[in-house]
Amino acid sequence: MTQAQLLKQEILNKTKEYYELVHKPQQTKEFVAGKSRVNYAGRVFDETEMQYLVDSSLDFWLTYGDYSKKFEKEFAKFLNVRWAFLVNSGSSANLLAFYALTSPLLKERQIKRGDEVITVAAGFPTTVAPIVQYGGVPVFIDMELTHANIDVTQLELALSSKTKAIMIAHTLGNPFNLRAVKEFCDKHNLWLIEDNCDALGSTYEGKPTGTWGDIGTSSFYPPHHMTMGEGGATYTDNPVLKKIMLSMRDWGRDCWCESGVDNTCGARFNQSFGTLPKGYDHKYVYSHFGFNLKVSDMQAAVGVAQLEKFPSFVIKRKENQKKLYDGLKDLKELQLVEAQPNSDPSWFGFMITLKDGVKFSRNEIVEFLENSNIQTRNLFAGNMTRHPMFDSMVLNQDYKIVGNLKVTDKIMNDSFWIGLYPGMGDEAIAYMIAKIREFCSK
Repeated sequence: MTQAQLLKQEILNKTKEYYELVHKPQQTKEFVAGKSRVNYAGRVFDETEMQYLVDSSLDFWLTYGDYSKKFEKEFAKFLNVRWAFLVNSGSSANLLAFYALTSPLLKERQIKRGDEVITVAAGFPTTVAPIVQYGGVPVFIDMELTHANIDVTQLELALSSKTKAIMIAHTLGNPFNLRAVKEFCDKHNLWLIEDNCDALGSTYEGKPTGTWGDIGTSSFYPPHHMTMGEGGATYTDNPVLKKIMLSMRDWGRDCWCESGVDNTCGARFNQSFGTLPKGYDHKYVYSHFGFNLKVSDMQAAVGVAQLEKFPSFVIKRKENQKKLYDGLKDLKELQLVEAQPNSDPSWFGFMITLKDGVKFSRNEIVEFLENSNIQTRNLFAGNMTRHPMFDSMVLNQDYKIVGNLKVTDKIMNDSFWIGLYPGMGDEAIAYMIAKIREFCSK
C-alpha cells in the first residue's frame, strides 16, 4: 500500500473509533419511561455510514460521483426498475417527476398549463406544489379512513377532458389501491406518479410501491425509511422519461456526458440544434428548462451504507407497527389504520383517528402525549386547501375539489400519528401503548 492508502485506512479506522466513542452510546442508551424522549423518527446508522462519508470527503470530488453511481445502480436493483436517479430531496424528486411529464418530447401526452392532475389534499404540500408551480390544475378528491388513502370510488367524478395524470402518495407507508388506480390510468391514458417518499420497502401484490406507475419518487430526509441527510430519487422503466429526467435534473442540457466527462457521443462539435450555429458545443445545448437537482457524493456515500442495511429497517418497522396495533386495537375511542388489501406495508408511522363522539379532542390527547415525552405529528397538511398558500387561488380555476372532502377534514381535525422507526425499542413501544391507554381510560 502507498503512504496515502495507509493514511486513509488509518483515518477510516479512527472514524470507527469515534463512532464507538461518541455515537454508539447515544444509540444504545437505556430507555427510561417518562424521561427518555420517544421521537417519532430518527437516524439509524453505525460506523459504516461514517466511514463511507469520510472516504468520499477524502476524495474531495464533492458533486455527483462514484458513490452516486453506485447508489443509483443498487437502488434500481432493489426496486427492480431499469433506472433510478439521485436528486437533492424528496420534494425535488416530485418536482422532477412532474416536470418530466411537461416535456415536448412526450408529444400528445405532454402536460400543458391548464391541464388537470388528480390528487388528494391530505398529504404533504410538495406532492401538489409542482402541479401548481407549472400552471397545472390539481383536482382534489377525498380519502377513506380504513386505509387512510385515496377514495378510488371518486376517480370517475374527478375525470374531465383536461385530465392528464394522477399524482398521489402512499400514506405513512400504507399503499393506496394501486390496482384500481392503475387500471383507471390505463383506461384513460393517464400518467401515474407515485409519491413513494413514505413507503419505501412496501409492496402491493408482491411488487414494490413506486414501480407501478410511470415514475416513482423517494425521500432520504432523516425521518424517512433510510437517509442520506438530504436527498431523494426518481425511478422509471420508461426510456423517454429517463432521457427527460436526466436532462431536467442537470440544468436542462441535451448532453448526457457525466460530470467531468466530455464528448461521450463523439459528435460534440458537429451537430445542429434549433437555430444555433452548426457545431455549437453540445455540452451547452439545452433541450428543456431544467434545474440543478443533483446530490453531493458525500450524501450518496451515506445512502450506499444505508441501503446495505435497509431490509432490516423494513422488518423492524413491521414488527413495531404490529406491537402498537395489537396493544391499541381494543380501544373503542380510536380508529386504527388497516393495511391495504393485497399489500405488505413498510410502515412510516402509526396513524390514529378519534372516532366520532369521543369525549376528548385530538389536541388534548396529543398534548398529553407530548407532555409525557412522546413526540406526535399530524398527517402533514391535514386539508391542504385550507392553508394560507391557497388564499390567492381561485376555486374551479386554479384548483378543483370533488365533493366536500369530508373525510379529509376528519383527518385534519381528529387524526395524528406516532413513530415506529427501527431505532425504537420494545420499551418505548410499550410506554406509548401504556400512555395512550391511560389517557383513554380517564
